[in-house]
Amino acid sequence: MPKRARPATPAPLEALRRPLALTRAGMVLERGLRAFWPVLSLAALGFSAAAFRLQDYLPAGWLGAALWAGAAALVIALVWGAWRFRWPAPREAVARLDATLPGRPLTALSDAMVLGGNDAASRALWEAHLARMAARAAGARAVAPAPDLAPRDPFALRLTALTALVLALLFGAPDRVLDVQAPGVPGSAEAAMGPSWEGWAEPPRYTGKPGLYLNSLDGDLIALPEGSRMAFRFYGPAGAIPFEETVSSPAALPEAETGETLQKREFIVERSGIVEVGGPGGRRFEVTVLADETPSVELVGLAERRADGKLAQPFHAMDDYAVTAGRARVSLDLDAVPRLYGLALAPEPREDLVFDLPLPISGSRADFIETLAEDAARHPWANLPVKLTLEVEDGRGQTGSTGAQALELPGRRFFDPLASALIEARRDLLWSRENRVRVAQWLRAVSYRPDEFIPKYDIYLMLRMTVQRLETGPLTPEVRDEVAEALWQMAELLEDGGLADALAAMQQAQERLSEAIRNGASKDEIAKLIQELKEATDRYIQMLAERAQPEEGPQFGQQQPSQQITGDQIQQLMDEIQRLMEEGRMAEAQELLDQLARMMENLKVTQGQGGEGNMPGNQSMQDLAETLREQQKLSDDSFRQMQEGFGEGAEPEQPGAGEGEQGQGGTGADELAKRQHSLRQQLGRQQGLMPRLGNEPGDTARQQLDEAGRAMEEAEQALRDGDNGLAIDRQADAIEALREGMRSLGEALAEEAGRQQGNPGTDGERRLGDALGGNSAREAPRDPLGRSLGNGERFGAQDEMLGADDVYRRARDLLDEIRRRSGERLRPEDELDYLRRLLDAF
Repeated sequence: MPKRARPATPAPLEALRRPLALTRAGMVLERGLRAFWPVLSLAALGFSAAAFRLQDYLPAGWLGAALWAGAAALVIALVWGAWRFRWPAPREAVARLDATLPGRPLTALSDAMVLGGNDAASRALWEAHLARMAARAAGARAVAPAPDLAPRDPFALRLTALTALVLALLFGAPDRVLDVQAPGVPGSAEAAMGPSWEGWAEPPRYTGKPGLYLNSLDGDLIALPEGSRMAFRFYGPAGAIPFEETVSSPAALPEAETGETLQKREFIVERSGIVEVGGPGGRRFEVTVLADETPSVELVGLAERRADGKLAQPFHAMDDYAVTAGRARVSLDLDAVPRLYGLALAPEPREDLVFDLPLPISGSRADFIETLAEDAARHPWANLPVKLTLEVEDGRGQTGSTGAQALELPGRRFFDPLASALIEARRDLLWSRENRVRVAQWLRAVSYRPDEFIPKYDIYLMLRMTVQRLETGPLTPEVRDEVAEALWQMAELLEDGGLADALAAMQQAQERLSEAIRNGASKDEIAKLIQELKEATDRYIQMLAERAQPEEGPQFGQQQPSQQITGDQIQQLMDEIQRLMEEGRMAEAQELLDQLARMMENLKVTQGQGGEGNMPGNQSMQDLAETLREQQKLSDDSFRQMQEGFGEGAEPEQPGAGEGEQGQGGTGADELAKRQHSLRQQLGRQQGLMPRLGNEPGDTARQQLDEAGRAMEEAEQALRDGDNGLAIDRQADAIEALREGMRSLGEALAEEAGRQQGNPGTDGERRLGDALGGNSAREAPRDPLGRSLGNGERFGAQDEMLGADDVYRRARDLLDEIRRRSGERLRPEDELDYLRRLLDAF
């Protein structure tokens, strides 16, 4: 008889102990919910009724009956559930888990081999089957419970009970479920049906603290900021609820609003004390008042003098809650004013200057640092002794102040002598109208010989008109203010308008910087004047370079051939002057400034020697210079066509008008666009022929020339579209980019020559002048309009008729005529704009 196979061990089920236990627990929960959902629903409803204080509204005899009925219902539902509940056996858990697996592997692992136990092949097949079932069983997961209560509760009573329970927990009083008052004892029910009250405490809004609902407070101690508002509402007959408080001012206590069933009481908390509400459900509160500190403000240094003349005063403000407002008051310190010249008279009364202090837009206003920035440059007290007082205010109206701080009211300072004198005359006139005669006499004296004092004709005209207004008619405050404004505008024109001649402009910038050194200017003013000197020096160097000839490479040099400088050296010298001034070493700075002035006066553009004009890169510089000149001519023609489009009867004199029209084939829109297209193609060819320089200035030169090409392309499209204004703007961009590209190319050639020859100050320096202007080195006379008066073997039309002296006299006459016309305010605005451009350029 064959031997029967040994039954499979339950070892595989040991690995499934956790999912089997969880599945069995889920079955217990599932059967428990099916059996006990009625008792759970009854318990939830009873708890909800107690949480909403149903017992307070039931008559005394009914409360006991309701409790007995509820208890009986719970017992019946509990017995019914216990009778229906069946505890799940382990095999039921195995069967449920096995039903979720494919092939029921748990049942297969519990089976035993009945036949073929002695056959090796059968045993091998059986072992393979068991291994496969064990692998499937390893993936078993616990089965979630499925109570399926909907068929057993068709009226959804369980959901009703659950909703009532959630509402009771959220809005009821679950902590007072067992609080049952004995019959006949006054309690919450009686209080609810009798007189009741509500109370609120609201701190001032600026404190940022939340309001309090007094009925919901657990304790009786309250800390409130000073100035808090307390409000009470009493429901019931008037006087049914006693009330007492000692925290407000009796004199300021408002009368209570009284009605038949509603009384209101509101007051401001000013000191610590008690607030007591009597009667059933009354409360007694002990109120502690938190004092509101006075705000404070302090200056962070004195007001700084800025180059634009604005007042910049940092300050630090603090408060325990928040600063709500602030003011700065500036008053004249008459005792400290030097009573000389126009200030010797008694000043006309003026109101103090008052500025609102800036407050943080976001963040805390309890502790912050801000800067008051106001423009007081045009005020009569600018640059005079004043007293500055800062004041801040909190939400209660309490104020804190810095006290009066003596200082000089920052205002713009003018370093041009005539501009400074005009500002002084303006100040005297605003100080007192009795200075009228003195100011008029002084202005008439200055304007008597304008060539010696006044560089611009329009300023001379404005001065004469100002004198007439001062000497004729009453000087009302309105007229005085108009005259003061005219004097300010003339001073600004003198200070900021520059001079027609580049050398004079540079010398003027040097003089203004020297004046700033003597007067102890601020860092901001120093930086502004240094920048102006740099710009004036660049313009002067460019003028020298533009007067050179294209046949030979220009270089920077002084009168001694051995002394040569570069643009970088000039820049370094100015940086050193600025550093010394910022460190307070004014004497050393003045010495360096004097050296710079002497050096720039002797600066000239020298000619290259021998074959140096044929060095690599010279041809590219000459070609780019020619392109720049052609682009400038095209820009002039575009501007002339725009004027003609406005219907002007006469065309103002323009530089190079004859040269611009010759050989151009007309100045129509299409013709201008074709010329612009040709220039753009010409620039592209020149870029392709440029030497490849692997340094930073060379890369910058290529970028600038690319920018010039893009600007030319946009100008061409604008000309085709008939938008001459946009075309002129793009042409100006192209001209500027060409100049910058040539300057960078000159620096790149200088570096390359220095590397090749071991001396960076030779050939490269000769090209730097060309980079700044793009023209030749041999000086060719030009008139103020930039037209050539003959050079080399070429002669201008003027040279055929006039000698050199007559040419320059004629140029001076032309410049005077331009100045005269620019001062005629009745001329068209476009013509005046063109004349101003000529004056700025020359």
